[in-house]
Amino acid sequence: MSKFGKVAVLLGGSSAEREVSLASGTAVLDALKREGVDAIAFDPAQRNIWELKSLKVERVFIALHGRGGEDGTVQGALEFMGIPYTGSGVLGSALAMDKIRCKHLFQSAKLSTAKYAVVDKQSGFDAQAIIKELGSVMVKPSHEGSSVGMARADDDIALTEALNNAFKFDSQVLVEQWIEGREFTVAVLDGKALPVIEMRTPRGFYDYEAKYKESTTEYICPADISLAFTEQLQVMASHAFELVGATGWGRVDAMQDANGQFYLLEVNTVPGMTETSLVPKAAQVEGMTFDQLVIRILEQTV
Repeated sequence: MSKFGKVAVLLGGSSAEREVSLASGTAVLDALKREGVDAIAFDPAQRNIWELKSLKVERVFIALHGRGGEDGTVQGALEFMGIPYTGSGVLGSALAMDKIRCKHLFQSAKLSTAKYAVVDKQSGFDAQAIIKELGSVMVKPSHEGSSVGMARADDDIALTEALNNAFKFDSQVLVEQWIEGREFTVAVLDGKALPVIEMRTPRGFYDYEAKYKESTTEYICPADISLAFTEQLQVMASHAFELVGATGWGRVDAMQDANGQFYLLEVNTVPGMTETSLVPKAAQVEGMTFDQLVIRILEQTV
């Protein structure tokens, strides 16, 4: 594995997803070392990113989630330093991280996505009018991941509370019509959609607790849906991934209502990468071990 030279795994960071990133980065680092790669851990929250040059790092595996790692900023710094890195470039990372602009893109490309409203902290909002137009909604800070700051609201009082909480994380918030149904995700690797995964949780929706704390969450891969639905969702996911300019690897989340209609939710350009995360689950169905997946992603930098 000397072809990679010295590899830095970027992990931790200072976003709201720091804890998840530390877990992902540690798993990736361990896998690289098992495969004989000269790899080190590097936490941008504790060290200056420019130290990568003095450390003679030749390429970077980005395992940072959320702001500062998944939004194009660290990608831009690495571009400036001339250090190859895993995953999407500056534009793809920035667009995918911005839930509101993602929705605008989906809508303009006529990709199925739930109706929505955009609420700006400075402009204020009319909770009653939003509920009247959309009914039950999901509130999402525009630039957070791992379900941070998300909440369901069924009336104007709950919506006001959810928005005020979301404003702690972001000045712009996406309010999306609630889709009652099944939740799916499609991992994308080297331009190919991997087997579809269905997430089932008794919590009402796949929130932070369901993702990282609960043992009651079920993952079905391949998802128990028809071949036609599988192919339809994989095509939608691939289209969405390309539309935002994402490259290399990532994940696209979607819902399906009782009528069989799919709705795109969002694109993740640096999804979780522990051995029990969703992308590794899909890769395993394709016959790929966790270590092989990590090397495959790193090979995108060569």
